Amino acid sequence: MLVDVYEILRANWLLLLIGQYPNGPLGGIVCTLILSILGIVLAFPLSVLLALARLSPWMLLRWPATALVYVARGVPLLMIILWVYFLVPLVIGRNVSGFTTMLCTLVIYESAFLSEVVRAGIQALPKGQMEAARALGHSYLGAMWSVILPQALFNMLPSMLSQFISTIKETTLGYVINVQEMTFAANQINNQLLIKPFQVFFILAMTYYVVCFSLTQLAQWLERRIVRKRLGTAVRQPAQAAFNPVPLVAEP
Repeated sequence: MLVDVYEILRANWLLLLIGQYPNGPLGGIVCTLILSILGIVLAFPLSVLLALARLSPWMLLRWPATALVYVARGVPLLMIILWVYFLVPLVIGRNVSGFTTMLCTLVIYESAFLSEVVRAGIQALPKGQMEAARALGHSYLGAMWSVILPQALFNMLPSMLSQFISTIKETTLGYVINVQEMTFAANQINNQLLIKPFQVFFILAMTYYVVCFSLTQLAQWLERRIVRKRLGTAVRQPAQAAFNPVPLVAEP
């Protein structure tokens, strides 16, 4: 079996890496990573807006945002892919590529999940942060932008990286609309060989495992770094207070 795996990799590594490019569309691992990165990057601003809308005191913002998040999280991703696949051509009046369809789907889907990550990060901060910012003259939105969000986003980095890992695995569903990603490339190899499906999809599984495991280790490293920084800040503050005590009686 290991010999078969090696022979398949030796003969088809370029197809798994970049698909049929430059003689065809870009695909393989590169297409999967580009799709995942673009999906997370484009979904992030929308997720922040959704989180702020869900936390806002205005019901006209809070209710539609909550409904969108609940629908996107409660419906299978495959169903959203099919909705976008058939709806987008009707809306814009022309056909779109499978890559564009999958990207639009990921932006909608991931923005709903990331918004919950952002909302949890904001709510994890002490309420005194907002109260202090408002006392200094900031508006609600100004306090969110200048004080709350920078702290919350820094604390959320490991969770956001974990969501990126999930996005990489979710791109496999692009196969149903002919997106030239890694699963599509593996199926092309399987159709050529016909007699070694286990070996082909074993290579596919191990590729996903290596990529996702490496990113998981990076997320854990980021989380440990953030925890150390928090502990270091917590230790420094009492120490500074000890060396710079506030005088009990005001000097004349």
